[in-house]
Amino acid sequence: MQYRTGPLQHTPTVVKNLVIINALVYLVKYLGRGQFLGFDMDDALGLHYISSPEFRPWQLVTHMFMHGGFWHLFMNMFGLFMLGSPLEYRWGSKRFLTYYMLCGIGAGILNMGVQAWEYHQLTEWMAATDIAAVRAQGADALIDLWHGGTGFGDEAMNQLAGLLFIDLVGASGAVFGILLAFGMLYPNVELILFPLPIPIKAKYFVALYGAYELYAGYAGIMGRGSDNVAHFAHIGGLVVGFVILMIWKRRLPHT
Repeated sequence: MQYRTGPLQHTPTVVKNLVIINALVYLVKYLGRGQFLGFDMDDALGLHYISSPEFRPWQLVTHMFMHGGFWHLFMNMFGLFMLGSPLEYRWGSKRFLTYYMLCGIGAGILNMGVQAWEYHQLTEWMAATDIAAVRAQGADALIDLWHGGTGFGDEAMNQLAGLLFIDLVGASGAVFGILLAFGMLYPNVELILFPLPIPIKAKYFVALYGAYELYAGYAGIMGRGSDNVAHFAHIGGLVVGFVILMIWKRRLPHT
């Protein structure tokens, strides 16, 4: 007699497959040093602003399977594994996958909405020739900046280059949707706020985390510091998740 055991042995189907797919994509990216079949994976699959020359419609989905590093991947997959599993058992695989994907796509769209505001703020007083130069040479200017250069030598043009050519990657928006659903369906389950060993009920955890993301996102667009985190994508996952749950509650009040 053989016994099959493993960390994913009793994990529901969708959660298990999402973890495996995300891990495999990261492995391909890592082994290929960001390249696959001659393409830069982040450029091709990461989500760019809709007005960027690099934007492609499929990026609304594919960005959820790209990650910036091992710990980025680990934290998202750990959250999906721990909080997503009970939701899939409760909802079933089809509904869970629908919810996960819609939260991730919605997170990307809301983040684009914030980017549209930033784009307007940056370009309102810029010359058309400067905007055209950024669209044509922005990627090269960013590389120059990252190597200690001055880029375009103009702060507004450099910021616009970042907006147009730095992509959004990660499953965080979808995972934040999962976090919200867990907090609403299991509000009194206690979670640990890492790295502090303090148990906190899920409903308070979601509220505090959401408030922090809103503050951090606002501080970022107001120029009060940037931590290279797409906080409004996280908020987008929370908002879309809430809307979906409210719709489902009306249609299926006992679900």
